[in-house]
Amino acid sequence: MQNINAVEIYDSTLRDGAQSRGISFSVSDKLKILSRLDEFGVDYIEAGNPGSNPKDLHFFEKAKLVRLKNSALVAFGSTKRKLIAPCDDDNLNAILKANTKYATIFGKSWDLHVFDILDTTLLENLKMIEQSIEYLIDKGKTVFFDAEHFFDGYKNNRDYSLDSLKVAHKAGAEKIILCDTNGGFLPHEIFEIVADVKRELSDERLTIGIHAHNDSGCAVANSIEAVRAGARQIQGTFIGIGERTGNANLSTLIPNLEAKTAYKTLAGKNMGALTDTAHYIAEVANLALSSRMPYVGTAAFSHKGGMHVDGVLKNPVSFEHIEPCVVGNERNVLLSEVAGRGAVIAKIMKIGQLSGLEKSSPIVNDIIAKIKKMEHKGFHFEAAAASFELLVLKMLGKIKPFFVIENFEIISSLNDSNLSTATVTVRVDDVCEMVTLDGTGPVNAIDRALRAALEKLYPVLCGVRLSDYKVRVVDEGNSTASTTRVLIESTNGKETWTTVGASKDIINASIQALSDSLEYILIRRPT
Repeated sequence: MQNINAVEIYDSTLRDGAQSRGISFSVSDKLKILSRLDEFGVDYIEAGNPGSNPKDLHFFEKAKLVRLKNSALVAFGSTKRKLIAPCDDDNLNAILKANTKYATIFGKSWDLHVFDILDTTLLENLKMIEQSIEYLIDKGKTVFFDAEHFFDGYKNNRDYSLDSLKVAHKAGAEKIILCDTNGGFLPHEIFEIVADVKRELSDERLTIGIHAHNDSGCAVANSIEAVRAGARQIQGTFIGIGERTGNANLSTLIPNLEAKTAYKTLAGKNMGALTDTAHYIAEVANLALSSRMPYVGTAAFSHKGGMHVDGVLKNPVSFEHIEPCVVGNERNVLLSEVAGRGAVIAKIMKIGQLSGLEKSSPIVNDIIAKIKKMEHKGFHFEAAAASFELLVLKMLGKIKPFFVIENFEIISSLNDSNLSTATVTVRVDDVCEMVTLDGTGPVNAIDRALRAALEKLYPVLCGVRLSDYKVRVVDEGNSTASTTRVLIESTNGKETWTTVGASKDIINASIQALSDSLEYILIRRPT
């Protein structure tokens, strides 16, 4: 017997997501995401519109070689053009060339689009829907029908929008998906309209789905309300990308259904991989995943305020709606001027080199006071865990400085070459090294000179490079005398860490962050 609470997940990252601003998937990118989505366990993967561009058709040729374990591949396209036979329609024939078992075609269910966009009659549009579905079914395809702009059409002309669904159903569409294509509807409206559709199309064998865009910020809520009203397929993209403001975010929807309702999905068995999957897709898409994204963002289980940290350390339920590990994420205690003893202790314990430190220890007060003072000056330890670790270890006497910068000088050119020359003198115990090197700008020059001086004494630094450099003016009111904060991200190819510096002199701030960056890896691998 079919589980009445089972909800199908239909992922459109590779088609609707590819229409997002700034996204350009290669065929290789799409194949990587296809495999990861299949591994995670979505039911259907809509991978492209083979009739719209050669790249999508090429992808489907390559996808034939991918053995999917959990998911079914779907080709997407529109109904046939007006006043021609389906067999003469290039788009429908491209869907056939994709050689997938499943095909999703979209058709107009809003009379405004029939008149203003297709420039045809209401009757002709219904024929286009009917004949397109029948043609694909006759060629052996299982067809899903996306009723484009359905909710707008329903509000404008209920009878005609419902007629478009009834024609698709009669023609043999196995699933009918109601699309909020403009993304402007609110949850209560979605519930009422989906419930009405369920009454009108009372075939229990027919699956109703929802395809929600996020223009009103309600795509996730709208999808859940559609399910509550009887929909059993949710369409969306894994990290919410898509046209304009995006589609329903499946990395939010899936855990909402699994953890908060009685509805279950095929992907629910793999919830522990949710965060890794979201970050992998963002990486392939060359996107920075929002830290504030529910469930999978780095801030989703981060705690900063002293009261919040104290509460979550005593009992996580006090400030977390779900255990981070359920979705493959982790708790993160942030350090700042508002942090309390509990936050500092928790962060110190994560360093891994300390034991026996009590919350009541006077040194904890000293560390908190130091953090508050430095953050007041412009430092930002929440974003620079490596600098925090160095600060704590030095204050506890666990390490001594690996080197001291005795002096530095910068000479910069005013011509278009951006050439700067840095001279750095570094002392390690009783040994001094002075290096002069050129660079593209003063920060690059001093970075190169500092590394060159230290690599002779610490060869492990040869594999370290700066991967990101961010500058922010902290107290803008002081104009050119403002305090500047510098955040530097460094990597050795295996690890990545961030350090911070702050000063009214941008070069000094940069040197502070650079020094911490190099000292940090020396602590990790003191050779």
